[in-house]
Amino acid sequence: MTETTIRGQKGMTSVKEMPVLQDGPPPSGFPAVRYARRIVNSGPSGATVLLVSSVIIGWGMYQVGQGNIFRRGLKAEKLAARQAIVPFLQAEEDARFVREKNKLLEEEAKVMAHVPGWKVGENVYNSGRWMAPSSGKLGMDS
Repeated sequence: MTETTIRGQKGMTSVKEMPVLQDGPPPSGFPAVRYARRIVNSGPSGATVLLVSSVIIGWGMYQVGQGNIFRRGLKAEKLAARQAIVPFLQAEEDARFVREKNKLLEEEAKVMAHVPGWKVGENVYNSGRWMAPSSGKLGMDS
């Protein structure tokens, strides 16, 4: 295409001869550009969230307290049962200890029968101080 058909005039010798065509705003102006964030206010307010979360946390703490009270009761019941059983267990252990002590004294009497002046069951340390018998197995054999 020629410049005559494009611009409606004969060809130009320089770019400076071109007519100035500049865009401008429309006669009514451009619409305003929205650049601020417009977040829709949907959902509860901060005070409502605070109130609801406080109620939920309070209810949870109440439930924890109730669970602690219940567990404390179970623990007390267990302790009371153990305290009630202790005398029976101690009596059984004492009877076992006496039986095993008698066996050891009989064995000591057999082994030391040929030693003159040996007293069966007498403390060899002669400290004069009473020592509680040790619990568990008596004697050297395990």
